Amino acid sequence: MAYIYKQIRFKFFELLPLLLLFFISLNGNSTIDLKHFSINVHYILVYYWVLRKPQMLGYGFIFLSGIINDIVFGLPLGVNALSLLIIAAVAAYARVVTVRITLINDWISFIPALLIANFIYFLSLYFSNYSVDYLFLFKDSVFTFIFYPVLWGIFSLILNLTKS
Repeated sequence: MAYIYKQIRFKFFELLPLLLLFFISLNGNSTIDLKHFSINVHYILVYYWVLRKPQMLGYGFIFLSGIINDIVFGLPLGVNALSLLIIAAVAAYARVVTVRITLINDWISFIPALLIANFIYFLSLYFSNYSVDYLFLFKDSVFTFIFYPVLWGIFSLILNLTKS
């Protein structure tokens, strides 16, 4: 009986990143909006799990999550999906070239991921004739970058629970 409970707990923690990804997409809150700033949890979630355990989040699930997010927000199809896939691509590249796993390495390599993904997001909305709030996009990127170590710690705890 204890073995079955342990297996169920292991499977739950193994599926937790995927469940979080779709919960964020279906909820319509990919950003945590506080009074003066917001944090894009969707980007951090995809970046961390593709960097650490790519088998937990497949690229198809990431794409589907982005499409669902576009539908929920009423954006042109593929805008968020393309941004999330760019984040995943940079994370996959960083995983290949990283020798040591440290918070600083991950945090520094998160900068180009944010820049490229937000640039693609901006271009996609700009050419679709959607109004883009530049200041909001910039503040969201800065505070997402600043908040990355906090979620890195939380996701590392979840990753350790899946290993034990």
